[in-house]
Amino acid sequence: MRDTTPPGWQIDGPASYLSEEGDMSDNRVYSYSAVLMGSPILLKLYVHDEPLASRVFQLIKGYEDLFTVNRAQSQVMDINHAAGRHPVTVSRPVYALIKCAKAASMVRDSAFNLAIGPLVKLWRIGFQGQSVPAAQDIAARLTLTRPQDVILDDAAGSVYLARAGMEIDLGAIAKGYIADRVRDYLRQQGVSAALINLGGNVHTLGEWSIGLKKPYSAADALIGSIAVAGQSVVTSGIYERYFEQDGKRWHHILDPRSGYPLDNELESVTIISADSLDGDIWTTLIYGLGVEKGCAALRQREDIEAIFVTKNRDVILSSQRRFRFQLLDDGYRLTGCTA
Repeated sequence: MRDTTPPGWQIDGPASYLSEEGDMSDNRVYSYSAVLMGSPILLKLYVHDEPLASRVFQLIKGYEDLFTVNRAQSQVMDINHAAGRHPVTVSRPVYALIKCAKAASMVRDSAFNLAIGPLVKLWRIGFQGQSVPAAQDIAARLTLTRPQDVILDDAAGSVYLARAGMEIDLGAIAKGYIADRVRDYLRQQGVSAALINLGGNVHTLGEWSIGLKKPYSAADALIGSIAVAGQSVVTSGIYERYFEQDGKRWHHILDPRSGYPLDNELESVTIISADSLDGDIWTTLIYGLGVEKGCAALRQREDIEAIFVTKNRDVILSSQRRFRFQLLDDGYRLTGCTA
């Protein structure tokens, strides 16, 4: 067979992934991997289909080219370069995602903010030169992060950043959108069982068991396993990217209200939902709310469920309508949201 694997992409299989697939009767899982969007991307199928895997990775790369802010040219960077000068007309997927991100940013006291780009660049968490910025620098950048200054024109399909120096950053939402498009594509191709992992955004077709990572531990150390069928599982944690300065950890989940990393009882939040885009939005919203307010908010949303992991080693389940959770580490205490 001719090798259809693009350079830098790896095809493995068959293999057994008992820690992820759990009780599946057939452990012949074919694993296809690539590095895209700055993250390892993993596709798992129960059939050996290199051309399909190649098309999936090409689909992801196409969206990455639209949404990224980590290179000089993309549609999002075109918007940022024109800040304070003129609107930029963008493609329908980019406009739709920006409109969704703005709506989530405009929720009262929202910890989600599509205009947080200037703060992200100031902190540089996960990049060379990271350090705690001066308070006056944070205050100055906060003035450039007002989501209401992202002006949308539905008729023209254009986006205008009202102040020079503003930058939108779709990093907190793009992976979820792309994961949903991959799910749709796999369904169109007649695939009934698959797992796609976009660096923390896991989407499933069929039944799978997903590991819940133990914070600040080895990559294979798990708190528990999450059994789902046809659901998205998105986890965000303060242990993913951080640095230490003056005896304190500074993580990458920034609070757009203060300009500093969010500081509450949470170490990670996992959202289980039908769409990965919702998972991206709600992990950030819930992080900002904390456990008590987060549980209250989720009682109004039967389509969204959460697993909270706290610094006190509590694992709190909002409900278990869409998943089953098994605790694997007896150093943690399993509980539910209180009424």
